[in-house]
Amino acid sequence: MNRRKFISSAALGAAAFSIMPRHVLGGPGFIAPSDRINLGYIGVGKQVGTLLNGLMGQPETMVLAAADVDSSKLNRFLDKANKKNAEKSGHQVQGYKDYRELLERKDIDAVVVASPDHWHALHVIHAAKAGKDIYCEKPLSLTIDEGRAMVNATRKYKRVLQTGSMQRSFYNFRQAVDLIRNGYIGDIKEINVHVGEPVKECDLPWLEAPAHLDWDMWVGPSLYRGYHPVLSPLVDSKEWAMWRLYHGFGGGYITDWGAHMFDIVQWALDMDDSGPVSFTPPETANAKEGLYFTYKNGIKVHHRSWGKNNAIQFLGTEGKIEVSRELLASDKADLPKLQIAEKDRKIYYSENHYKDFIDAIKKRSKPICDVEVGHRTASVCNAANIAYQLQKPLKWDPRKEQFDNAYANNLKTRPYRGSWNYMDF
Repeated sequence: MNRRKFISSAALGAAAFSIMPRHVLGGPGFIAPSDRINLGYIGVGKQVGTLLNGLMGQPETMVLAAADVDSSKLNRFLDKANKKNAEKSGHQVQGYKDYRELLERKDIDAVVVASPDHWHALHVIHAAKAGKDIYCEKPLSLTIDEGRAMVNATRKYKRVLQTGSMQRSFYNFRQAVDLIRNGYIGDIKEINVHVGEPVKECDLPWLEAPAHLDWDMWVGPSLYRGYHPVLSPLVDSKEWAMWRLYHGFGGGYITDWGAHMFDIVQWALDMDDSGPVSFTPPETANAKEGLYFTYKNGIKVHHRSWGKNNAIQFLGTEGKIEVSRELLASDKADLPKLQIAEKDRKIYYSENHYKDFIDAIKKRSKPICDVEVGHRTASVCNAANIAYQLQKPLKWDPRKEQFDNAYANNLKTRPYRGSWNYMDF
């Protein structure tokens, strides 16, 4: 090739290079396909909108699939997810009625479990077995033994699991816990937690299920009962599904808001791998509050109304701290805004629960609400419900995860219907 032809060819090559699209060449904000984290969603009720926005706010993510037994809710989610994907020049989202078909897909890296509590164990364990990382809504488990099985499966298959106790990534709670861990109110003596009632039996009438809902699959592993819209409202209903109040599907407000607030107690007391040693219910029959549980160091945590809904009051030898999503207060006026130096922080620092999950996937590390953390908090909630149900004091060994009462130990698990089995991993 002579000089003139060489220069001409080089110029043509440069021109071709200059008009190549960014998705071929890369550039600022570009995520290579190999670096994408492809998500599948299992359970797409009202809570999933927050999860979709939070996780799609991370540049690495793309939604590939979703599964739900309610086709109307599934179609609504597919529309929203496709719009989110379009902002990233993404794929069309595939819908499934059976979550097991979603888990068979090799192109899905992680799943988001936002199903009712009675499905969490199976969804998490099957996802771990399928090699998926997992974001699971709180409370992690419906029973204590299910929670331990979820930990074991997650560890066995070396998966990342983030529990949806996102208050650990909120300023108010992070600041309160760091102040407590650093001794700014002295030694903690007593804690008051205001959340709602324990679980109750479901007395709703049985009605005919709508055509768009596979009710038998909704009930899944739980003992069967008939449909009622309180348990699974229509897609355009303004009501939240209140399955969370009823035995067999949820744990009442003890596990709903308790999974948030007792979680912060566990964190503040540095008990993420342990728990209380006793649970003492109220002496009055049918009391909805008044239970307290005690840690080995003597700290008592009371389930009681103390003036603020869904909030915690920490009482120390040198002051107090009160915290909720809307409140961070202390009798020491400087504490809520006190700047804690990075070198003095005693806790895992996260400002974004969803980013923390994605970062943990990339690093193959434990996120702020690892599966063990979620299990230990859920165990506190489930043990409190057991004590309320039996109306007798119970001793608890957090290492062996055993009560001193045979009947209470029977309530650490539950019967599974048909061929469902959460221990099959």
